[in-house]
Amino acid sequence: MYETSTFRHQGNELAYDTYGEGERLLIYTHGLLLDSDLNRGIAAALAERGNRVVLLDLLGHGRSDKPTHASAYRIDTYASQVFALMDHLGADGAVLGGLSLGANSSLFAATQQPERVRGLVLEMPVMERAVPSAALTFVPMLLAAHYAQPVVRFVGDLVRRVPDTPFDPLNSMLHAGAAPPETLAAVLHGVLVGPVAPTAEQRRSITAPTLVLAHSRDLIHPFDDAAHLAEQMPNAELVRARSPLELRLRPDRLTDCIAEFLVRTWAIDRAAGAQS
Repeated sequence: MYETSTFRHQGNELAYDTYGEGERLLIYTHGLLLDSDLNRGIAAALAERGNRVVLLDLLGHGRSDKPTHASAYRIDTYASQVFALMDHLGADGAVLGGLSLGANSSLFAATQQPERVRGLVLEMPVMERAVPSAALTFVPMLLAAHYAQPVVRFVGDLVRRVPDTPFDPLNSMLHAGAAPPETLAAVLHGVLVGPVAPTAEQRRSITAPTLVLAHSRDLIHPFDDAAHLAEQMPNAELVRARSPLELRLRPDRLTDCIAEFLVRTWAIDRAAGAQS
């Protein structure tokens, strides 16, 4: 079970769900155009192990507000929504993480307020080598949302008629397909024109303990990019997933990795607090 709440940030309402209780706080965010349904199984499993997991619907996604100006959707500005959530929760610090867009926004957060980022769980981060593949995927979607709005709206109306399924990640993808063209265009425009990831110099400066989850056979999230990121960050470890869907379809192994990482990371934080 989880509790759903909202808060306001810069005039917009953002939705989030809380699983579990305890001092080990993980804020986990979804991928581009998806929503928190993607991560419900992960959150529930980690909560059963004594963690407090908060799933945030980023602006333009899920149940959160959806302004139609692209400037609201730069990846580097998503970090401010995570910190606003922490303020709302009264949390001085948290482990941050997410999938793809969620991973990259967490990286930006670690460069903006590093003292509040206790650790990072980066699932399928998007780095420089992936930019051409990402452009080939999302630019046609952006053009369709701008110039073929009746078609996109018709498809969205059809998708909205599909009832939710017992599989939350599939529901997340259905919600993405139901997005109105105005929202789709604004989100894609904002993400594509802004910086995708912190610079290499910024990444090398991130000292927070970091768990990088990556897999092969994915042009938008290539394994080599994730491996290079783990090499750049001084306190990062890399875990290879068996497939892009392992954490959703057969989650036990990777959930164990994340749970053990959270225990180690918060133990380091407690030890540092005792010495200060």
